[in-house]
Amino acid sequence: MGSSDRRLTVIKRLTGAAVAGLLMTGAAAANVCRDDSVTLRGDWGKARFSIEVADDTAERSQGLMHRRSMPLSSGMLFIYETPQPLSFWMRNTLIPLDLLFIDSQGVVQKIHHSAKPLDETPIPGGDNLLSVLEINGGLSKRLGITEGSEIRHPAFAQNEPAWPC
Repeated sequence: MGSSDRRLTVIKRLTGAAVAGLLMTGAAAANVCRDDSVTLRGDWGKARFSIEVADDTAERSQGLMHRRSMPLSSGMLFIYETPQPLSFWMRNTLIPLDLLFIDSQGVVQKIHHSAKPLDETPIPGGDNLLSVLEINGGLSKRLGITEGSEIRHPAFAQNEPAWPC
């Protein structure tokens, strides 16, 4: 083997080690609670979404209105101060969404699949809910996300979460 072949082999090994390190760092990062992401788990597996948080009246009122698209691995987490009955609609929302209604322990209680854009029909989620996660319509079914799935996010830390940070 010539010196250039040896250099190429060393570079390949170093590159492989760097990629493995990044993957491990990525896996470790996925296990850390962050305000800008949520992780869901269930019998179906795990999924992570980069999110925007809507945790005040103005942000919750605006939601995802008027947006023409949303990246596949993104979403919006609506967080309320106390558990309560929640109902949503799709006023001025241009993209189909799955709505995951979540209790104070971070457990998905109801999923409304592929809510119709611009539809103002109320979508009731149930009682004693603290949060709603909106993701692209149809994604819950594609990933296998089900009611009973658990979500990890700092918003649930004060409520004895099913999946603590």
